Amino acid sequence: MNTTERRMPELLGAALIAPCGMNCGLCSAYVRDKNRCPGCNSEDEGKPKYCVVCRIKNCEELAASEENLCYSCAKFPCLRLRQLDKRYRTKYGMSMIENLEMIHALGVSEFVTREKKRWTCRQCGGLICVHKVGCLACGHVWNQAPGEAKEGNHAG
Repeated sequence: MNTTERRMPELLGAALIAPCGMNCGLCSAYVRDKNRCPGCNSEDEGKPKYCVVCRIKNCEELAASEENLCYSCAKFPCLRLRQLDKRYRTKYGMSMIENLEMIHALGVSEFVTREKKRWTCRQCGGLICVHKVGCLACGHVWNQAPGEAKEGNHAG
């Protein structure tokens, strides 16, 4: 898959939903050209070291669950997930805990459908990366400051 294809919202899918609720298809490591991460649910080869050693992905409780999503854990939300969620809410306007709650309530298919709409640039239809303030395709600025959604372009 080339860079242009990775940057199209319609290619976001259930396989890209990480155990913590992150949509890997929105991650800058997934959409970049060099040293691209294949996503949390793929093999470790090619992943950044911080992803390979992720305490959430490698959690024993998670490994014992059938769903491989943190919401199914008795400790949900654990301290590590709460810390990660706080960082993402503050810096990027996205909550992994809310994502997981939505997946649990609506199912992963409906969640992915909503994610496609939520992270599509209203200017050009390109993908909005959670870690960037502008659309990857056209550069339209949808978020003036980290964590601050603008004009409904992002539901974060």
